[in-house]
Amino acid sequence: MWKIDSKEAQIMYQVDVVEAKEKLLELIEAAMRGEEVAITQDNQPVVKLVGIPKQAKPNRQAGSAKGMVWMSDDFDEPLEEFKEYME
Repeated sequence: MWKIDSKEAQIMYQVDVVEAKEKLLELIEAAMRGEEVAITQDNQPVVKLVGIPKQAKPNRQAGSAKGMVWMSDDFDEPLEEFKEYME
């Protein structure tokens, strides 16, 4: 396994597929730290392993749905279908 510099100045590991099978957990951890890992076969890169960035949660604002939700005036009135159960 050796390191080379990539265009974005991030560290890139190049690893043969046989070595990658032995050190998969280590390579995944490197990708999660933001490093790129190239897996090679016959000295040719065939797969690039990169971490997936965490999705930012949208900013929530109280009252942002104002006017979008309504409740009928008879919301809490007993339902006609259940009158016999209410007696």
